[in-house]
Amino acid sequence: MTIYKELNSGDKIPVIGLGTFGSDTYSNDEVAQAVKFAIKNSYRHIDCASVYGNEKEIGRVIYELISEGTVKREELWITSKVWNDMHGEGDLIASCKQTLSDLQLDYLNLYLVHWPFPNYHAPGCDVSSRNPDSKPYNHENYMVAWQQMEQLVEMGLVRNIGSSNMTIPKMKFLLRDAKIKPAVNEMEIHPHFQQTELYQFMLENNVQPIGYSPIGSPGRPERDKTTDDTVDIEDPVIVEIAKRLNVHPAVVCIKWGVQRGHIVIPFSVKPNKIKSNLEAVLNDPILPEEMERITKIDKNCRLIKGQVFLWVSAESWQDLWDLNGEITT
Repeated sequence: MTIYKELNSGDKIPVIGLGTFGSDTYSNDEVAQAVKFAIKNSYRHIDCASVYGNEKEIGRVIYELISEGTVKREELWITSKVWNDMHGEGDLIASCKQTLSDLQLDYLNLYLVHWPFPNYHAPGCDVSSRNPDSKPYNHENYMVAWQQMEQLVEMGLVRNIGSSNMTIPKMKFLLRDAKIKPAVNEMEIHPHFQQTELYQFMLENNVQPIGYSPIGSPGRPERDKTTDDTVDIEDPVIVEIAKRLNVHPAVVCIKWGVQRGHIVIPFSVKPNKIKSNLEAVLNDPILPEEMERITKIDKNCRLIKGQVFLWVSAESWQDLWDLNGEITT
């Protein structure tokens, strides 16, 4: 059984998908085998990205499963994302075509602009490093990328387009200028980082939130960890609900996301966790009074801070997120 949310295009997206960002910890083949297991065990939504470096391996698995009749292409929801160094005129379309080739697909269900900056950083670089070519957000440049996203829809290569890691000020400009409005915005969402204002803004503008790091990203890169970070799955409220349901606290975080109304894309390569994450959306809901309690444990704790995308003159990672309500330059 698959539960869906309807997008502004009319297409229906499964409420839970398997994330595939595991390149810092797991090999490409390990992630691909996780995708294979997930699809064989009823997942129908796979969230990919070119920068993860594993789309070829995932593509081979998807091709195999479709060829052997395990799943039909039309039953799958496949998302990918364009990386920051491919926003330029012609580059974005070329990047999408490469992704389609790697994934061995004729079209993507959803394609996202991964970050609203063209800023590139070397793999594995330290958070204090600054690329001298990095720049703050420039809406004119972003629209060069977005217009290519729209072309991909017109070409039939992509069914839906969306944004990722956006803020309200940036999103206002995109909604104003886009010919094809974003269907989704992928953003960090978990009980300790609920992003209520941005979340409501998306809903009011008919943009479906997709929450990454739904359990608080315990496996995120070391460079993203700071001493101020909190741990969702250790929160007493989450632990108490987990005990009542006799599940791992991570399952409660996933249940909360789906019941709140957004898409969740947890990542795991462990079969038992992949299965329990899917079962979380099907069985034993969180009670209304428990949902209310979770709203009160928001700690505004952003875990994926994006320091590696900062420009030389930026003061801190907070400059990426327009905290004063205006685009930071």
